[in-house]
Amino acid sequence: MMNLFETIMDDVSKTGGKQVVAVAKADEQDVLFAIKAAMEHEIAKFLLFGNVDKMKEIANQIALNLTDERIKCIFSEDEQQAAMLAVQAVNNGEADVVMKGNLPSNVLLKEVLHKDYGIKGKGLLSHIAAFAFPAGEQFLFVTDAGMNIQPSLEEKVQIIQNAAKVVNSIGVDCPKIAVLAAVEVVNPKMPATLDAAILTQMQKRGQISDCIVDGPLAFDNAISEKAAKQKNVHSEVAGHADILLVPTIETGNSLYKSFVYYAQAKVAAFVTGGKAPIVLTSRADSAESKLYSLALALQSTNAN
Repeated sequence: MMNLFETIMDDVSKTGGKQVVAVAKADEQDVLFAIKAAMEHEIAKFLLFGNVDKMKEIANQIALNLTDERIKCIFSEDEQQAAMLAVQAVNNGEADVVMKGNLPSNVLLKEVLHKDYGIKGKGLLSHIAAFAFPAGEQFLFVTDAGMNIQPSLEEKVQIIQNAAKVVNSIGVDCPKIAVLAAVEVVNPKMPATLDAAILTQMQKRGQISDCIVDGPLAFDNAISEKAAKQKNVHSEVAGHADILLVPTIETGNSLYKSFVYYAQAKVAAFVTGGKAPIVLTSRADSAESKLYSLALALQSTNAN
C-alpha cells in the first residue's frame, strides 16, 4: 500500500508536471536532490535562483541534468536577491509555488511579505505539516507548528480553514479537526479550552466550513479511540482526528519533532493561506522531506 506522500506524488504527476516552482537559493545538495526526484516523478518545472556555478558543481555530483528544458537557472548575488527573485516570479505569474532553498526562513518570509511584490494576500499565513507513519495508510496533520506563535481565537479560525482546504485537496472532503488542550474539559483557568469550546460551537453553527471541529481534546483522546472511550469522550472527532490544531507554536513544534524523531514519521510541510504555497522546510530536513513538501504544496494548488 502506498503511503500518503506516494499517493500525492502519483496524483500530482497525472497533471503533467506543468506547474512551475521558484526555488530561492537552490545551490545546496539536498535541495537539488529533491528537485532531481521531482523531475523523475514529473511533478513540476523549476526556476532555480542562486549561485549557478555551485549548482552546476553539485548537479554533476548527483547526476542532475541542469540543461533539461524543465529547468532554468538564474544567477543571484546573495540569498536576499535569490529570495526576492523567487517571490517576484510567483507574483508575476511565472511560477506557481515558491520553495525555500539554502537560506534562513526569515529572509524568504521578508520577501513574501513585501508590500510591493509579496504574495501574502489578505488572509493569514499558517503552517501545516502532514505526517505519514510507518503503518503506511495512517496519516495526521498538525497546524500551526511554524508560523503563528500564540494565535488568537480569530486567527485559529483562519488556521482551521487553511488546514481544511489543504486536507480537502488530498480527497478528504470533511476532515475531523481536534482542538488540542491539556485536558478534554472546559476550564476557565485554561484559555486553550475556552477557545476550543468556542471553535466547536462556531463550526456547528456554520461559521467554520468544510470540516468537523471538536474540542477541547487532549492529545490521547484526539487520536486514540480507546483513550476517548476510557475518558467517556464521545464525538465524531475523538479518536479519529485528521488534523490537530495546537494552542501555541511550542506545542506544534514539539509534536512535529516527536513524530519525526520518535515515531519515525515521514513529513511534508508548507505555509498556506497566501496567494501561492510557500515550501518552507528546515535546512536540516532531508531531501525526501523537501520532495514530499513540494508535492503536497503542488497538490493543494491543483485542487484550487
